[in-house]
Amino acid sequence: MRSTTITRTATSAKADSTPTGRRAAKIGAVLATVALVTTACGNKAQPPGEGGDYPKGPVTVTAPAEPGSGWDTTARAMVEALQKDDLVSTPLPVQNKPGGTGCSWLTSMMQQEKGKDDQIAVTSLASQTMNARGLCEFGPEDATLIATLYVEDFMVVTPKGGDFKDLDALVKALKDDPQKVTVAAAGDDTLPFALFAKEAGIDPGDINFVNYDGGGEQTTAMLNGDAKVAIAGMSEFRSVLESGDIEPLVTFAEEPLAAPFDTVPTAKDSGFDVTLGNWRGIYGPAEMPDSAVEFWAEKLTDMSKTDSWQETLKNNQWSEELLTGDDAQSYVEEAAKTVEEGVKETDLGNSK
Repeated sequence: MRSTTITRTATSAKADSTPTGRRAAKIGAVLATVALVTTACGNKAQPPGEGGDYPKGPVTVTAPAEPGSGWDTTARAMVEALQKDDLVSTPLPVQNKPGGTGCSWLTSMMQQEKGKDDQIAVTSLASQTMNARGLCEFGPEDATLIATLYVEDFMVVTPKGGDFKDLDALVKALKDDPQKVTVAAAGDDTLPFALFAKEAGIDPGDINFVNYDGGGEQTTAMLNGDAKVAIAGMSEFRSVLESGDIEPLVTFAEEPLAAPFDTVPTAKDSGFDVTLGNWRGIYGPAEMPDSAVEFWAEKLTDMSKTDSWQETLKNNQWSEELLTGDDAQSYVEEAAKTVEEGVKETDLGNSK
């Protein structure tokens, strides 16, 4: 079976000099920039002026999921790095707006926040997958691209002392009766697990997915006995993995993770040819002013070079994927095709 992977493009020199920067890329994408204009209507912050005085007021950073999710972790780590290194002096309040695996807030950014310059948000593979599955009216190409930040490996985990001691036990249970194996997964997490199931000879349509908005809810579901396993980006489970309450079963990384997770088997090494990672990035409202887009693209590029952000990447085992402008545009177009192919291949439609 084919490996589901997209080759990375144009990562920074600093990223290329690190072990994670040299790794073969996983699937990823960035929201496309469309309908950019030079002024905004109804902004709470003043429209960017030619004098370079943007922003004049607070800019809200939205994580469209609950605290503890990958989006939330990204938003707060980004704000901390921007402020710690004095790259942005304006207040950057972080808000959580869960709903529809990012679709609710994306819809708001398309409608209520349209044209504004005082809103930015975190997005990821979820936006493409939800749109490709017919579960969200809007997709990445409908909002305003600012930048991709990094790619994170997916990991399947299970409660300590649960039903599955290793990957073989999970595969056997899925083959025996997939409906008995409740899989906690956000909208974007279903795709890698479905590809894995198909590689294992299991009909992806038979998998008993239960939707949660992020790693925090998924962990609670497992610890409460409502889910047998969960899948998300590794950092979403990091604290609970370190506490020993949950255990990893497999990762969809192309090569083994760094310590302390270097003993976690990869699907590829276990005979299942699936390598898939979750890109995360930043976007603005539809028709966000050009100068605001350029401001944040520049600040995020500067942030990527700081020691504090590089330390964040290392601690969370995130592989840097800082892209802006045309490079990001090409990235999203290539990735969107792969996501659509994956959804069709696994028959993950809007009935799921």
